[in-house]
Amino acid sequence: MPLKTQTNDWVKAARQAMRAEMHSGAAWYISESRGSVKLEVLHEGKKQSRILEYEWDKKGLFNAARRIIEIYKNFYSDTGKYSLAKSCEIVNTASSKSDINLDETIKDFRIFLPTVSKKTWEKSYKPVLNKTKELLISKKKPVDGEDLMLKALAQWEHGTRSRQIARRALQKFLEYAVIRGKLSNIYAPVKIVETLKKKRIGYALTDNQILQLIASESDKKWQFAYQLLSTFGLRPEELRYLVVKDGELWTMYEKSMGGIKGETTEPRKLSPLYVKDGQGYIDWKLLERIKNNEELPPLGKEGKAGEALGTRLRRNKTWLKFKKQAEKLKEELVPYAFRHRFAKTAHARSVELGLSIREISFVMGHTPEVHQQSYARFIPDGVSDKFAKQLAA
Repeated sequence: MPLKTQTNDWVKAARQAMRAEMHSGAAWYISESRGSVKLEVLHEGKKQSRILEYEWDKKGLFNAARRIIEIYKNFYSDTGKYSLAKSCEIVNTASSKSDINLDETIKDFRIFLPTVSKKTWEKSYKPVLNKTKELLISKKKPVDGEDLMLKALAQWEHGTRSRQIARRALQKFLEYAVIRGKLSNIYAPVKIVETLKKKRIGYALTDNQILQLIASESDKKWQFAYQLLSTFGLRPEELRYLVVKDGELWTMYEKSMGGIKGETTEPRKLSPLYVKDGQGYIDWKLLERIKNNEELPPLGKEGKAGEALGTRLRRNKTWLKFKKQAEKLKEELVPYAFRHRFAKTAHARSVELGLSIREISFVMGHTPEVHQQSYARFIPDGVSDKFAKQLAA
C-alpha cells in the first residue's frame, strides 16, 4: 500500500502494522494534521478523510493504527458500505474526551469572551452552541469536526448572514475547546465550503428622491428622522444616541467594528453632507433642533430602530415607487438607503472637499476595509471622466 514518506521509525512501523492487515492495493494513508492523526482513503476514485482523536506521536500513532484497522474492516463490510464517516461512527472513534461537561465548557467560553455583549451572546452564540451540545451528548455523535459543523449549522440557509455569524461563533468555540483539551482533537474546526448568495446591491437615494420622500411624509417626527439620516449618513439605530457635545453633533452609539476582533466603534463627531435642491444646499438646522430636544419618532426596542424605520417606509407610496425603480437597476431599496446616499455623495464630492477614503470611513463609523467592501462601487475611478474629455477637446 503506497503511503506518504516519513523519516520517523515509529511512523514507518505504524504503517507497516496497518499494511499487514489490509489487502494489497488498499489506498489508506495516514499523515499529520495540526498535531493529530489524519486518515485518508481513496476508494473508487473518491477521496475521503477524517481527523482522528489521536496525537501525532509514537504512542498516539500506534493506538491510531489499531483503531484504523477496525475502521478498515468495517469500511469493506455490508454495514460500512464504503463510507469512511459511517465506519468511523460505528467503530466509535470519538474518545472518552468527548464525554465532557459541555455546560461548564460553554460557561468558561463565555468568560473567555469578555468583549462580547450579552445581546450578541444570546443572538449569535447561544443558538449554535446549544445545537452543538445537543449533537455531542446524543447517542449518535458526529464523527469529526466537519460532521459536527455541518450538522450544527444545518438550520441556517447557505449564504445567509445568519449562517456566517453562527459558523464563526462555532469555529471560535471549537478552537477554544480543542486547544484546551476540553474536547477531542477530532472535533477541531475545519473550513466549510459555502454556497454563497449573491450579495445584494443597496440602492442609494438621490437628493431629489429624499426631498420627495420628506414631502410625502405627514409626520413631522419622521421628516426630522429622514433629514438626520440623509445629512449625516446615520445607521437607523444611531438616531437614539444623538447628543450635542461642545457645540457639535455626536453619536454615542457603539457597535462591533468590522474587521477588528473584540473592538467596537467609538462615539464620533458627525459631519454633514447637505442635501441639495435647485437653489443649492439645504440647512435644516439639525444641530439646533437636537440641542432643543426636538422629538424623534418612536423607534421601538433597543436594536430595532431599523425595523421601525422599515415599517414606516413600507407604508409610503413614494418609497414604494422608488423601490420599483431600484429593482429595474437590479438593486434593493432598504432603510440604509439614506446612509448609502451619504457614502455615494461623499465620494462624488471627494475631490471638491478633499476627502480621502479613510476620512469618509471615519466619519461613517467603520474601518476603511469595511468601507471598501460595502461602498467600493461609489469610489470614482476617473475612467468616465477621461472618456468624457473627447467632446470637450
